[in-house]
Amino acid sequence: MATVLAGSARQLKDKIASRSARIGVVGMGYVGLPLALLFSEERFRVTGFDIDPQKVQTLNNGGSYIVRIPATEIQAAQEKGFHATSEYSQIREMDVVIICVPTPLNEFHEPDLSFIRNTALAIAPEVHEGQLIILESTTYPGTTEELLVPILEKENCLGLSVARKPGDSGFYVAFSPEREDPGNDTVARRDIPKVVGGVGPEAQELASAVYSSIFNRTVSVSSPAAAEMTKLLENIYRCVNIALVNELKQLCHRMGIDIFEVIDAAKTKPFGFQAFYPGPGLGGHCIPIDPFYLSWKAKQYDFQTKFIELAGEVNLAMPYYVVEQTAEALNRHRKPLNGSRVLILGMAYKKDIDDLRESPSLTIIELLRQKGAIVAYNDPFFPYVGKGRHYHLDMHCTPLDDLSQFDCVLIVTDHSDYDYQRIVRESQLVVDTRNATKGISSPKIVRC
Repeated sequence: MATVLAGSARQLKDKIASRSARIGVVGMGYVGLPLALLFSEERFRVTGFDIDPQKVQTLNNGGSYIVRIPATEIQAAQEKGFHATSEYSQIREMDVVIICVPTPLNEFHEPDLSFIRNTALAIAPEVHEGQLIILESTTYPGTTEELLVPILEKENCLGLSVARKPGDSGFYVAFSPEREDPGNDTVARRDIPKVVGGVGPEAQELASAVYSSIFNRTVSVSSPAAAEMTKLLENIYRCVNIALVNELKQLCHRMGIDIFEVIDAAKTKPFGFQAFYPGPGLGGHCIPIDPFYLSWKAKQYDFQTKFIELAGEVNLAMPYYVVEQTAEALNRHRKPLNGSRVLILGMAYKKDIDDLRESPSLTIIELLRQKGAIVAYNDPFFPYVGKGRHYHLDMHCTPLDDLSQFDCVLIVTDHSDYDYQRIVRESQLVVDTRNATKGISSPKIVRC
């Protein structure tokens, strides 16, 4: 049932309906930029906020730094009023502020909420009466009300509080998990239902109204914590099932069984089975991280998520398994891993995208180097890989002109642009972690 709104809540909902509400999106990355463009398409005036001056300059020059978003989309948004800035003072001009900043793990695999905390501190002084703040960053249940809300209430210059009950003055807060799937061209963004959990019924109503303007369906839950847990469930579900097939892959390898053949046969069952596929490890912002967010939070309730933690450990171990199999494959060719030249095919965490976040290739390169291998890489989306939060590679893309110079070609990401027939033909040894060479028969191929 819709909440009867009055005062500032009614005014904001009317502005949303008339497309006169100003939308601010904090974080112009893989989540925030596509979201900003959706609002722009619906004739909202949108401002993108980011602390990276290079991103801001690129966007304001009408360019794009994400492969799947052409520059023409940025330019079309500019014609409708879109611009980017690093000046958080402009937050005061926004009616709705949506936070889409990273939530990585630290070196101890514990939640790193510094991006949310710093963003909250930056925007809090500018928060005004009747403003709606929505957090989209993937995090553990409780973050919105235990971290974001206290900072916004303590640090805003007007002494405002969150409007928790109908008729309360103040500002509104909600959580709505992002559901981006980079590289997925089969489901339109507008067709992905948007889960919304508000701090109070008015925030719920307003957040639903905001997202209903750009998504075809919104799903209301009882609280921000329920929405936060929804996101974790979605990704942990995938994490656990991928861990299962990763473990079965290792068993099938020992038994001389093709795990991909087994999965293809199993998925013919029209009920009770969904196909998940093994690989060299998990990547992306959510699936490798979410199990550790939940297990960390569960400890505060004296609860150990043994099953979930085990799945995370299985997936974390996959790059080590790949390196072991590569060493064994080279050994059968009478070559030690130490001193061998290894070419990594694919740096992105999955095919046909330009996203390095938590990519298993980063760990694999580090492990290979530790064992003395001479490592190069090729990826059509990355001419250069420099420094990240947990890596510093300083590597340039190697062209595929002469594959015979490498002792091993290791397929980590199965980009569609690769000519796998040619790769197998011209290479000395191919270790395939993605079943990219399916249908190709050659003694050079080792599938692991």
